[in-house]
Amino acid sequence: MSRLFMFEKPLGMRDTLPELYEKKHQVRSSIADTMKLWGYQFIETPTLEYYETVGAASAILDAQLFKLLDKEGHTLVLRPEMTTPIARVAASKLLNEDLPVRLAYSANVYRAQQREGGRPAEFEQIGVEYLNDNTVSCDGETIALLISSLKKAGLSEFQVSIGHVGFSQELFMQILGTNGRATALRKFLYEKNYVGYRESVQSFNLSSIDKQRLLKLLQLRGGEEVIEFALDVIENDKGKQAITELQELWDVIKDYGVEEHVKFDFSIVSHMSYYSGILFEVYAGNVGFPIGNGGRYSLLEKFGKNATATGFAVRLDMLLEAMGGGQTETTGHCILFSQERRKEAFELARKLHEEGTRTVLQDITGVKDIDAFTKKFADTTFLIGGGQR
Repeated sequence: MSRLFMFEKPLGMRDTLPELYEKKHQVRSSIADTMKLWGYQFIETPTLEYYETVGAASAILDAQLFKLLDKEGHTLVLRPEMTTPIARVAASKLLNEDLPVRLAYSANVYRAQQREGGRPAEFEQIGVEYLNDNTVSCDGETIALLISSLKKAGLSEFQVSIGHVGFSQELFMQILGTNGRATALRKFLYEKNYVGYRESVQSFNLSSIDKQRLLKLLQLRGGEEVIEFALDVIENDKGKQAITELQELWDVIKDYGVEEHVKFDFSIVSHMSYYSGILFEVYAGNVGFPIGNGGRYSLLEKFGKNATATGFAVRLDMLLEAMGGGQTETTGHCILFSQERRKEAFELARKLHEEGTRTVLQDITGVKDIDAFTKKFADTTFLIGGGQR
């Protein structure tokens, strides 16, 4: 084992410096306020969970879990995502009256990364879970809330791509017959490796018609018009039921008035195995990965509750990257004072604090470069010697 450098951090961990922290706080607060306005209540769950419950139920790969042992020898995990812990809480304490429940969260999650991955092992998600409602209106509400939250945060250019687990699943099983080959194709789609997908389809011993049906899946992207094209690709009723749900969802989205941010993409799949219906991803400029995702899932059954739910999570780090590096004013006012006017400075700062003005007090003897220091503030008051300026 090589010796660590003095300033080295564990693989995938990051520091958040003041300016980025302030910007993250502002974005988080804007999104959280929007969620509360829509009737969602915030919840917190432990950072550590039992591997046998949350760890095993989560769809995150076992190799990505941070594990440790407690004093009794039980294996614990750092929560790898928030949907599973919330499902645990909801199934045990919140769904006893069999009514819809709207929950929200903002929390750090942890996923071990390979050294060459270059991705964070700790990152913050903010999201919602709409539990115990199986209507398409529920799915439409979460998508409309997602769009409203991103706009309130200050992101104007983005797209929500919507698909359905049931469509591609039924198409693959209908044509390929075995889950092994279907899994291989799903992996290509998840990785957005469309060249690999096409090559894999061409390598299968299938009729030219079936190959064309599989390849047409990549073309089913766009507005409401692609729904008709999808009907020509799928044959069985279960696959057509997925299309019907997407048509109903589009009607809900239009009633919310947010259709300008929505497109269909029937090739969307997820690595989360608990997704069972409509699913979606959010894309924005400057970022090569989805900044958020969500959909309908059946995870509650693993905790003994016969109910479905839908929700979404937004990656705050990716959202900030998509928004660009605009400057954030960290402090509004500064009072520079000398020793003989210290009490006067403290009184002025107290008054400004009571008015809600961000104010920093600074003894002038502690500043070597006054001009450089005061550039960080919108306003500066000097209380030095016998005068004020």
